[in-house]
Amino acid sequence: MSTPSPALAELARRHGVATEFVDWTGRHTPVAESTLVAVLDALGVPAGTDRERAEALAAHDREHWQRSLPPIVLGRAGSTTPFWVHVTHGDPVDLTLLLEDGTARTGLRQLENNTPPFDVGDRWVGEATFELPADLPLGYHRLLLTVGGFTAQTPVVVSPATLGLPPRLGDRRCWGLATQLYSVRSQNSWGTGDLTDLTDLAVWSSARHGAGFILVNPLHAAAPVAPMEPSPYLPTSRRFVNPLYLRVEAIPEYASMRHRGRVRKLRTALTDRADRTDLIDRDAAWKAKRRALEQVYAVPRSAGRELAYAAYRDREGRSLDDFAIWCALAEKYGANWHNWPAELQHPAGPDVAAFAAANPAAVDFHRWLQWLLDDQLTAAQATAVQAGMELGIMGDLAVGVDPDGADAWALQDVLALGVTAGAPPDEFNQLGQDWSQPPWRPDRLAERAYEPFRALVHSALRHAGGVRIDHIIGLFRLWWIPKGAAPTEGTYVRYDHDAMMGIIALEAHRAGALVVGEDLGTVEPWVRDYLRDRGLFGTSILWFEADDAGGPLAAENWREFCLSSVTTHDLPPTAGYLAGEHVRLRDELGLLTRPAAEEQAEDQAAQARWLDELRRVGLLDPDSEPTSADIVAALYRYLGRTPSKLLALSLADAVGDLRTQNQPGTIDEYPNWRVPLAGPDGRRLLLEEVFVDPRAAALADVMAEVSSVRM
Repeated sequence: MSTPSPALAELARRHGVATEFVDWTGRHTPVAESTLVAVLDALGVPAGTDRERAEALAAHDREHWQRSLPPIVLGRAGSTTPFWVHVTHGDPVDLTLLLEDGTARTGLRQLENNTPPFDVGDRWVGEATFELPADLPLGYHRLLLTVGGFTAQTPVVVSPATLGLPPRLGDRRCWGLATQLYSVRSQNSWGTGDLTDLTDLAVWSSARHGAGFILVNPLHAAAPVAPMEPSPYLPTSRRFVNPLYLRVEAIPEYASMRHRGRVRKLRTALTDRADRTDLIDRDAAWKAKRRALEQVYAVPRSAGRELAYAAYRDREGRSLDDFAIWCALAEKYGANWHNWPAELQHPAGPDVAAFAAANPAAVDFHRWLQWLLDDQLTAAQATAVQAGMELGIMGDLAVGVDPDGADAWALQDVLALGVTAGAPPDEFNQLGQDWSQPPWRPDRLAERAYEPFRALVHSALRHAGGVRIDHIIGLFRLWWIPKGAAPTEGTYVRYDHDAMMGIIALEAHRAGALVVGEDLGTVEPWVRDYLRDRGLFGTSILWFEADDAGGPLAAENWREFCLSSVTTHDLPPTAGYLAGEHVRLRDELGLLTRPAAEEQAEDQAAQARWLDELRRVGLLDPDSEPTSADIVAALYRYLGRTPSKLLALSLADAVGDLRTQNQPGTIDEYPNWRVPLAGPDGRRLLLEEVFVDPRAAALADVMAEVSSVRM
């Protein structure tokens, strides 16, 4: 593969595009020129010819020097922060810091800067350096520049130097139940698990077994039309929630309905249908639940409820309106906004406003649904904490969104078109992954002072004591794949991780919440140290924890500030993993890059090393052959030997389920995200059965026991 020209390499460097990377085997791999050109094009930088590259470099210089202030200034509490200012060479500079509380600070200290002035064509521009003082309060502030009659301003974010543990957690460790909520149906839910089921799971695990949190899959919104996307990690919106998770009977207006029997009849018919099917049918569930919700929507609200709804609409503002309008448009024109009439393909268009004005009830229905979800999520978190949980609900923030969905439509000006996000090949996904999601454009995020990202993080923490951020390393660098190319033909694009981590830390501090970063996969070594320095937790999955020799990492060497578990939703439950289900399934689906026998042999050897480790530390009897249940219990007890402050028990493991929820690298080849919770015999379990299941109670008690041990 040829080396890119110096101009192309420099252009890529300036825009954070990697020209080479180290793959999962440690090999330095150059990036194809065609990939660099396609990725730069997605960033709005033409780079196909030498002339375009030269012009792009010159334009980059001009744009930098013509900007009076940085797009955003990032500070940390307790530290000074330098920043540059550009003005016509020789002009005096007047700076005022406008704090979030309305007060102003002047007299910012100027530092030495010997950078020579730059010719932008009509004038020479000089650069000066000033610094933010170390005693600024946390918050979102603004920096105002005045030069003669000219003024400019830029946002200033001051975040905690490090995110401390939530006060109610203190220095204790705790355990939590990890669940894919849609898979957990109760007698009273509508074909899928809902927010009442989540509340009941939280109470059971906390009040009976001392759990401190419940980790739930992303509850992000899906398109409200069939076929509903099953993956919680490919939502139409990350800002809003899937109304499939509503419990109809928990809506206050339901009690005032005159014909509640009609709603009960809808649920009974849906439940009977679900009992006869092997997989979760979201379309049938939403069709029945939507009909019921339409009937509840028609019930008059009390004066107090009207005031609450108005307050919610005011707080959510334009984002809520855009989402509700998109939903109403999707119901008329389909879920792919790229196929809509051209005049409706941008939220700012006059025809979009005209559609909303002509269809107020259709739009308001979707606003109302989000208000109900806000209510039920508030109640779920309050009940979880009241039941004794230190953290309560821990939400899950997906990496991105459906390219054809609501957020991609509303936020298209800050997303990169022409590429998709994914992951390069690794040990468990040797063909790489294409998640089909449009990534953030780092330059557009900066231009908008990260407001869309800030709003996303704020909403993720609104009803939670913690949040798990899926693939948090994608906020440092993300694998971009040109459309139409294989996942192996992508490259990394860097983000301003200081900005994004600072916003996360500030929002979590204000919410009194804890942040867990899913930092698995190919990770630059310094990233985990950086996350720890900022007070963000990492993630450890037992099967992936290895020492330098490739054997099990001894428990005492695991990370302390970490959420540790035995398995994850991208692997079979532990009983299935022990049976080699992950190798068998990948072989059946054609996802292996070497013979299945080799994969099986390597996997069995790795499992044997873990069994030896369990025997070494006294968690398995060396003189007898353990059952699968014995091994599962021993693995969870092993988590207790680690110093990790957060431990997670998979609900699927608790009940002895065997089937995986998701097989990466597939869409319809495997029923991803459609597998209901089941016992070891494959029979679907209702939530009420979980609460009396001896196996679940025993493993929950194991977690309570090991998490009570102070390290």
